[in-house]
Amino acid sequence: MRRRVKAPRGLTLLELVVAVAVLAIGTLAALRATDQSGRALGGAEARLLAQLVAENRAEELRLYGGAQGRGLPNRVAMGGRDFTVSVEFAQTAANLTQARITARAESGEGAVLVAILPAPGTGP
Repeated sequence: MRRRVKAPRGLTLLELVVAVAVLAIGTLAALRATDQSGRALGGAEARLLAQLVAENRAEELRLYGGAQGRGLPNRVAMGGRDFTVSVEFAQTAANLTQARITARAESGEGAVLVAILPAPGTGP
C-alpha cells in the first residue's frame, strides 16, 4: 500500500490579507511614534535658547539692580531667533525681590526662570 503524500498547502487569500493588515498597523504605529518624537525634539533648540535668554536677563537684573533692570528691552535676539522677554517682580517676606522671567520665541517655545534679587540698595 502506498501512502499518499499530501502536497504542501499554500497561503489562502484571507491569510495574506490578515498578514498585510497586521504589517500596515505596525508600520502606522512606528510612523506615528517617529512623528511625535520629532515634534518633541523639534522645539528643543528654541527652548534651550529661551532658557539662555532668561538666564542672561537674570544676570542683567542682578548686575543693574531691579530699578534699572525694569528699563531693559523686552525684545532680544539670540541664535538667529527673536525672543520676547517679560519680567514680573514681587517682594518676598525676607525683603528680597523675586523676578519671574519669561522668554518666548516667535514660534511659541519658551522658558520661565525665577531669580531672587537682593533688596534695593543692597546690590553687588
